[in-house]
Amino acid sequence: MKKNSLTAVYVLLVASVAIWGATWISGRMLARSMGPFSAAFLRFVSASIFLFILVCREEKRLPRLALKDLLGTALLGFFGVAFYNFLFFSGLKTVTAGRAALMIACTPAVMALFAALFQGERLGWFRICGILTSFLGASVILSGGNPLGLFLHGVRPGDAFILGCVGSWAAYSLLGGRVMRRMTPLSAVAWSCFLGTLMLLPPAVLNGVWEDALRAGPVDWGNIIFLGTIATGLAFTWYYKGIQVLGSSRAGVFLNLVPVFALVLGNLILDEPLGISLATGGVLVLFGVWLTNRKPAA
Repeated sequence: MKKNSLTAVYVLLVASVAIWGATWISGRMLARSMGPFSAAFLRFVSASIFLFILVCREEKRLPRLALKDLLGTALLGFFGVAFYNFLFFSGLKTVTAGRAALMIACTPAVMALFAALFQGERLGWFRICGILTSFLGASVILSGGNPLGLFLHGVRPGDAFILGCVGSWAAYSLLGGRVMRRMTPLSAVAWSCFLGTLMLLPPAVLNGVWEDALRAGPVDWGNIIFLGTIATGLAFTWYYKGIQVLGSSRAGVFLNLVPVFALVLGNLILDEPLGISLATGGVLVLFGVWLTNRKPAA
């Protein structure tokens, strides 16, 4: 591949993870102005429209959802869209964007643990050390630098919602590997988005989505459109372009930049503090993720 083309791919990958870092700031702003079900539903109505157009453009039409794939895709919609985004917006009401993004960075470690528990994958010493290091980093973040304090005071409700996001996304990712053996990644994401949006409709209506939509100002709608189209659709397309060119392992390294962008943007836009415990915990989390994903020498 030509050097200029490869540089363009790197630029797209950095841009995609920068956008995903910005979702935490956008989500934090939206979570403070409307309820979690309203925010999640409106976000994914926007995302569903964008993904429908995108999948029809890329695959000429929306592929039919086979009956044998319905349950798996519905579970993707539940864990990756409905449940995850309820937890996401509920947590961001009280948790700062950078702090939340660093906790989410533990997801690869949790995925490795889930794969060992439910799919029989071997962990090995590197992965075990990586998981433990990531969890230690998360405890430093949660406790403000004193992990033993978690045993005395427990986890705050907002933090518990964000930790729930970690488990929900890990379940979504592991289920996605099975579903995408029979469907293209783009059609699987589109169908899970459609089904997840339908799941969000009843609780959103019961919790005043129409009132929230009428009260929403230009900034709120800007965040909804950003989260639904740019972060869900455009960044996804750029990231999968990187996977096609570089492979999943090399492209996946860029995901470690998401919490970095979230921390920097949270500080610049929302004036969120950058404390020592947050930095220390973040380094431990990212180092643990590196250990978890490290391939042992042959």
